[in-house]
Amino acid sequence: MKFTRTLVTAAVTLLAAGAALADINIGVSLSLTGPGSGLGIPMQNQFKLFPKEIAGEKVNLIVLDDASDPGKGVSNARRFVTEDKVDLIIGSSLTPVAGAMTPVATEAKTVQLAASPVGGDSPWLFRLPQGNDVMAYAMVEHMKKQKVKSIGFLGYTDAYGELWLKAITPLAEKAGMKIVAAERFARTDTSVTPQALKLVSSNPDAILVVASGSGAAMPQMALTERGYKGKIYQTHAAATADLMRIGGKAVEGTYVVSGPAMVGHQLPDGHPSKKAAIDFFTSYEKNFGPPNQFAGHSYDAAIALNKAVPIALKKGKPGTPEFRAGLREAFETMGRTVFAHGVMNWTKDDHWGYTNETGVMLKVADGKFVVEK
Repeated sequence: MKFTRTLVTAAVTLLAAGAALADINIGVSLSLTGPGSGLGIPMQNQFKLFPKEIAGEKVNLIVLDDASDPGKGVSNARRFVTEDKVDLIIGSSLTPVAGAMTPVATEAKTVQLAASPVGGDSPWLFRLPQGNDVMAYAMVEHMKKQKVKSIGFLGYTDAYGELWLKAITPLAEKAGMKIVAAERFARTDTSVTPQALKLVSSNPDAILVVASGSGAAMPQMALTERGYKGKIYQTHAAATADLMRIGGKAVEGTYVVSGPAMVGHQLPDGHPSKKAAIDFFTSYEKNFGPPNQFAGHSYDAAIALNKAVPIALKKGKPGTPEFRAGLREAFETMGRTVFAHGVMNWTKDDHWGYTNETGVMLKVADGKFVVEK
C-alpha cells in the first residue's frame, strides 16, 4: 500500500471550528524522549508517511511527546479530548504510558489505538501490537523444539513485565516447563548485576528477558558477563536494531519473537503479510534507514483507518460523537484485515485480534535478525 507523504510536526494547529468538522483529527502520543525514545521516534518517522486524506476527508495528525512518562501521557490525552477534540487517539509506544492514557480516552468515548500491548478491558481500547499471549505461544513452541525444561525470568517491574510473566507461565507449565526463578528491574536501572547472579546460579535451560528497545540489551549483557551459557529469549519489544547495536556479541544467538513486519523478504510467498511487510520495510528504509517493528504499528494504523473510516462516515461526520462511536463499531466489524504485523480480526469481544499463527521466531546471527525455520 502506498501512502501520500505528509509532514508531521510536534503539534498541528487546528483549523477554524467550522472547517474542522470535515477533518479527521488524530492525537498521537509517543515516547520521543526518555527511555522509550527508541520506540517512539521510528513511529514518528512512519507517521510522516501517513495519508493526508482518507475517504475524501482531510487527516490532521497532532503528535506530542509523552517523554516516556505516564503522567505526561495522561496530560497529552486530556489535551487531545478537551482542546483538540480528536476523533481518535494513537499511543503510546510504552505500555505504562498507554495504560495511563486509557481511562481518559474511555471517559471521552474516543477510540485509542494503543501502540503497545497494554492490558485492560475498555470498550474503546484496541491494540496494534500482538498480545503477549499470542507471542508467548510462538516462543513456547520454539522452546519445545529446543528441549527447554526450565526457564528463568528477568523482566521489567511494570505492566509489560508482569503481563509477560502471566502470559508465559501457564503455557510453559502446560508444555512441561518450569519457571525456576523470576527477577525484576526498573526501566531506569543501569545495572541488573544482583538479578543476573541469582538467575545464573539457578542455571535454567533458558532465560526470558522482558525489556524493550535499547533497554533490552543491558540485562542480556549482564547475563553473559556473569557466565550464563544457556539460551536467551527476548520479547517482541526487543525486535529492534538497538538490540544488536548496543548488545554486540553478547546478543549473538538470541531468540526474539516478532511480528512479520520486520522480516517480509524472508517470509514464504504464501504468508498473508508478506506484501504489506515488504512495502512497509522498503518505504521506511528508503526515507529513514532501517526501521523497527514499532514503526510498523504506525503503518498498520493507516491500513486500519483506510478500512474503518468509510464505515464510520455512514454514522456521522468527523468531529462528532457519532463518528467516534462509528469508528469503534467499524473496527469491531471490519473483519479480516491484513497488517504488516499479521492478520487482524478485531471483534466486539476481542480487541487484540491476532491469532496464534502470528508470532515469528527470529535469531540474531552476524548482527542481523534471521527467521527461524
